[in-house]
Amino acid sequence: MASQANLEKMQVRQSYRNLWHTDLMSSIKADCPFYYLYLSYSAPCVSYMLRKRALYNDMSRYACCAGYMPCSGKCGESRCPEFCLCTEVFCCFGNSVASTRFLLQDEFNIQTTQCDNCIIGFMFCLQQAACIFSCIAMIVGSQELQEASQILNFLADFVYCSVCACMQTQHKVEMDKRDGKFGPQPVMAVPQVQQMSRFDQPVPAMAAYPPQPAYWQQPPPPAGYHGYPPAPQGTAAGYPPPSAGYPK
Repeated sequence: MASQANLEKMQVRQSYRNLWHTDLMSSIKADCPFYYLYLSYSAPCVSYMLRKRALYNDMSRYACCAGYMPCSGKCGESRCPEFCLCTEVFCCFGNSVASTRFLLQDEFNIQTTQCDNCIIGFMFCLQQAACIFSCIAMIVGSQELQEASQILNFLADFVYCSVCACMQTQHKVEMDKRDGKFGPQPVMAVPQVQQMSRFDQPVPAMAAYPPQPAYWQQPPPPAGYHGYPPAPQGTAAGYPPPSAGYPK
């Protein structure tokens, strides 16, 4: 039942329409000091800080892995949430980062862009390839394969640390936006309720035209105004003479 509920959440998450304030590629530029703080400080400590901030510093709302794992709610979080969160970020660091991400996405209906999916997918594929290559090198026993597997493992760890740092910076920037650190966000005004008009209702003054006098109440034309030029003698009034090129 829990796996089915998580699957349904993943399907619902695909219909989200909001976007992150910054994507993974631009997260370093968006908050460069925090990114280098992440690299020079302890990554689990940063994950602890961001999860607590995502919960609005209310640890009574904490659940292991934010409720997205089968162990959620079964680790005694209600008795000692701080200790459980410390255990989560140190023992299951990858899950702690992903859980904070899912928590923010579900709260603000944020989708993951295709570029972010490609970066995260490349990180996972590189880790799997490094693991498979290490197993093959261990079975074959070749020194060259062993050295190549170590290089691939180092590359996978480097990509993993870089992507996790970008993800954590992305989460921090999003919570800065949520907490108003970028200034007040524009709020769209709610439109007024529209009602259908009826024939028995008077027309509003702003929608009506000013009353026009009847044709018999029109003011007389100014003196000397005849509307047409005077007709020549011997022709009907208002029509041109026959010599004007019209057929007789």
